[in-house]
Amino acid sequence: MKPLDPRLLRYARGTRAYLVATVVLGVILAALIVAQATLLAHGITAVFLDGAGAGDLLPTLVALAAVVAGRAAIAWAQETVAARSSAAVKSELRTRLLAHLVALGPGRGPDTGAVTALVTRGLDALDAYFARYLPQLVLAALVPAVVLARLLPADLTATLTIALTLPLIPVFMALVGLHTQAANRRQFRLLARLSHHFLDVVAGLTTLKIFGRAGAQAATIRRISAEQRHLTMRTLRIAFLSSLVLELLATLSVALVAVGIGLRLVSGHLDLTTALLVLILAPEAYLPLRQVGAHYHASTEGLAAAEEAFAILETPAPTSGSAPAPAGTIVFDDVLVRFRGRDALRLSARVEPGEVVALSGPSGCGKSTAFNVLLGFVTPDRGRVVVGGVDLATVDPAAWRSTIAWVPQRPYLFAGTVRDNIALGRMPTALPAPPTAFAQCFTGDGLGAPGPEVAAAARLAGADSFISALPDGYDTALGDDGSGLSAGQRQRIAVARAFLRDAPIVLLDEPTANLDQVTADEIMAAVRRLARGRTVLLAAHRPELIALADRVIDLGPPPDEAVPVRSPAVDPAQPVGAR
Repeated sequence: MKPLDPRLLRYARGTRAYLVATVVLGVILAALIVAQATLLAHGITAVFLDGAGAGDLLPTLVALAAVVAGRAAIAWAQETVAARSSAAVKSELRTRLLAHLVALGPGRGPDTGAVTALVTRGLDALDAYFARYLPQLVLAALVPAVVLARLLPADLTATLTIALTLPLIPVFMALVGLHTQAANRRQFRLLARLSHHFLDVVAGLTTLKIFGRAGAQAATIRRISAEQRHLTMRTLRIAFLSSLVLELLATLSVALVAVGIGLRLVSGHLDLTTALLVLILAPEAYLPLRQVGAHYHASTEGLAAAEEAFAILETPAPTSGSAPAPAGTIVFDDVLVRFRGRDALRLSARVEPGEVVALSGPSGCGKSTAFNVLLGFVTPDRGRVVVGGVDLATVDPAAWRSTIAWVPQRPYLFAGTVRDNIALGRMPTALPAPPTAFAQCFTGDGLGAPGPEVAAAARLAGADSFISALPDGYDTALGDDGSGLSAGQRQRIAVARAFLRDAPIVLLDEPTANLDQVTADEIMAAVRRLARGRTVLLAAHRPELIALADRVIDLGPPPDEAVPVRSPAVDPAQPVGAR
């Protein structure tokens, strides 16, 4: 692991000012260390050899007090600068990371649990790196150099001894660090795996309980937790043993210098002032290197998290065009999408303006994938999507998505009022730069939809009746993911968003899935109203929902089970069904 990852300078500009401040403070601290040792050596010599009294030592004592106060002030300044810089760097990395994940789109980044662990605890571990490791690394480079420069004219032998033994500590530290780096990386990845698995279990806890599989998942979490605990203890054991090795090397090196000083002092080849100066400064030369080793282990978790963040930031985002949003016939021209080594979608079809087209087929055949391709969340491995004769790859994604109202199979409702959740349908597809985006957009009617329009959209979606029965009506606060509402009520709010958006293209992904017949009938009535005068693509299983469509495209079995026959080129004159 590099002492300073250059990517920190690239992705976190606050690091540069912090490094400059750390170097300046380190130079001042190194000068104060030398001044303190010089004052102590002269003061002790004056007392023992010259019999100086308190009055004679007053200037030396005042200067010594000033040096000690200066060292305390520098230590405080280092802590303050490190804390503020660490907070700024973490904030900048989180902002860049979340913005890049949005640019990557669904399915291109890591799992949700891994990202959650990374942006919370993972990046928080950078505090130790900035507050302890980096300042000590600067001191490890500056203090020995300043000490050796001061000792060189005073005692060449001691200077050479320190200069020859100092490199032993970095060499052993590097050897230990290679092993520690791998252990910390394994620990962080196991933590991310545990976080993602736990998130999945919590999300599907109801289903697990119904099918009697909760106990098996609890055993899995227990096993992964035990692995994480054992790996953490192993990492700590490595840290303690490596600190012991570094302390032993430093102690032996100081002892070697001290023995040489003692022998030469007894033989009369060295004066007391020089001997004291060397004995006081020698431990100071080794101390920063010893502390670098100790602080290195505390910083490795943060650096492992930073490496994961850099890996995401360096993942290229899909290229996008800048052309305005087109209108007209939607053509899937020999589209192929592969996911994790298998074909997730093979489709050649066309949808005319104002047509209601249903995509049918068993689970896994690619209905949701077709929507993701049309939304620009997934880039086809082969083929293209053409709208009105314009390739979507050349179109500005935000402009194109502004012409689409999307009702996913499991719509997400954020923590806020019912009014704000419906008003999300009027939210711009291109947000202002983070971190102010959501603060600006998710505040009251800040989404740009006045109250009467929200109520009108709710009535068209058949949601007005149950919203009016809520304690505060449209101002009723909901929990995360619409906590407090049934699945059918959440679905009707999602349809209300589509009405409010009033887009010419509507995508409906299984809008009646997992609903009872009465609620499904209400949703289908709202879908009929929504489809009037719009181009609608409908992913559906239910026959009554498929019956709403003007035409049905049967995607057949999942693509990896289908016979791999290349579809013909799209004929502009007539629709082509999917394979």
